[in-house]
Amino acid sequence: MGNTILGANTLSSGYEVANSCMFNDGDSACMHKTPSGSGNRRTFTFSTWVKKTNKLTSNVYNDLYSAYEDANNISRILFWDSNAITLSNKVSGSFPTFIRTNRLMRDPTTWFHLVVAVDTTDGTEANRVKIYVNGIQETSLESSNYPSQNEDFFFNHTNEHNVGQQGDDDSALYFDGYLAETVMIDGLQLAPTSFGEFDEDSPQIWKPIDVSGLTFGTNGFYLDYEDSSNLGNDKSGGTDFTEVNLAATDQSTDTCTNNFATLNPLVKGNTSFTFLQGNIQVDSGNNWGHGVGTIGLASGKWYWEVDNITASSNVFFGICNEFNVSHLDNDSTPYSEAGLMLYFQDGRRTIDGTSSEGEYNAYGTTHGFALDLDSGTRTIKFYRDNSLEGTENLTANFPAGDFVFPILMMSASSNACGVDFNFGGTVASALASGNADANGYGSFEFAPPSGYYAICSKNLAEYG
Repeated sequence: MGNTILGANTLSSGYEVANSCMFNDGDSACMHKTPSGSGNRRTFTFSTWVKKTNKLTSNVYNDLYSAYEDANNISRILFWDSNAITLSNKVSGSFPTFIRTNRLMRDPTTWFHLVVAVDTTDGTEANRVKIYVNGIQETSLESSNYPSQNEDFFFNHTNEHNVGQQGDDDSALYFDGYLAETVMIDGLQLAPTSFGEFDEDSPQIWKPIDVSGLTFGTNGFYLDYEDSSNLGNDKSGGTDFTEVNLAATDQSTDTCTNNFATLNPLVKGNTSFTFLQGNIQVDSGNNWGHGVGTIGLASGKWYWEVDNITASSNVFFGICNEFNVSHLDNDSTPYSEAGLMLYFQDGRRTIDGTSSEGEYNAYGTTHGFALDLDSGTRTIKFYRDNSLEGTENLTANFPAGDFVFPILMMSASSNACGVDFNFGGTVASALASGNADANGYGSFEFAPPSGYYAICSKNLAEYG
């Protein structure tokens, strides 16, 4: 799984996942519950769909699921250090089990499926732990300290169980990203085919199946995140998880069956830029930088919004060509490059580095962008609080067939600057009104113009 900026899963018809939950580590977001009785501590299967956001470098830790008794007695499924998939069992301060893959999960553009299946009763050591990514077993392991036969984990025991957290409130160990279809099976070591299947028309694509009919066991659970008022609702019928620092706005329609664009934290031009809230919110720090959408567009008609602009900062929004995604300089005037079409906070428009004064109004609250890559004259429209500010023809630096990307540039100089993007899948704060596109996808402050669509894999499969 490489670091791509063009990523977008495209799935054929089948089982649809409606919602995910966005965990923002800066909020210390997680869920927890403590079982009243013990289940099977030797045989179990954990399954979830994951879309990572931040914490993509070394010396970072993302806990997906943990069972915490105390700091010296804990079982964890997590992304370890440089984002290797890891299963650990710490007992009395030592690690009788520590399995870590060579594969590093660093792609923030798309979803993948993870299964960790354990049976310590098996007489064959290598069969006691099996890790699968998108239906394929991980056999290349950086560490392979398998559990001893009949070793007990803390999973399914009467200690605290956590989704998105290690368990001891260490801020460095919260998960940052999206989870969908999160399942624990107590008492069975299952293959990934219990949770997904390869697509008939596109055999390279692994997709989810309905898991509601599985046997979850004593302390198993099924989180589908479809109730925004109770994201910890256990659909298997067990005790619900208690939400911590999660809100209704953390429910997202960005899922493994409809992948929405976000901003790409791997392309930002400045290390001081911080990407938050599922990579749709940006804090600039005190220097120039930029943020680029994760999905490039070569055809179709597309709509997105930007909100919460700090007026004292220098902020540009618009589009860039594919060359500029990786070639913008981190300097005081990155907006001066060719292959950029931008709308500035004071009403200026900047096209291929040439600025025109006072042609638009100064920024309002919510700004809409409508990109037409299908018309004879390819255009971008700029909206201010649902009022059209202007329509600009794409220049020769945006040749037909090349990818076009949503972009922002901003500088806070001495004051931090915050911006919220809305590609339709996730919102950083509640909308006054939710408006979907004509296909029923996305949730925007204002209705997308007729014929324009949210940037997501379902729409891309039809129009992109």
